[in-house]
Amino acid sequence: MRIDHDTIAQAILAAPGWARVGITAPDERMREDAAQELASVILSDKRRDTGGDDQLAFAL
Repeated sequence: MRIDHDTIAQAILAAPGWARVGITAPDERMREDAAQELASVILSDKRRDTGGDDQLAFAL
């Protein structure tokens, strides 16, 4: 699986707002939860891209 900066950036922007804001929260637990949510969004986006470089990924 190839990691592409643009794909990761788009996945982060598609993450819930609370997670994007939460990574800057003063509460350590909130930052950890937000980081886990962002990681989940990024990984779920990469799982959808199962084709090769010459294949288009379609959302299910």
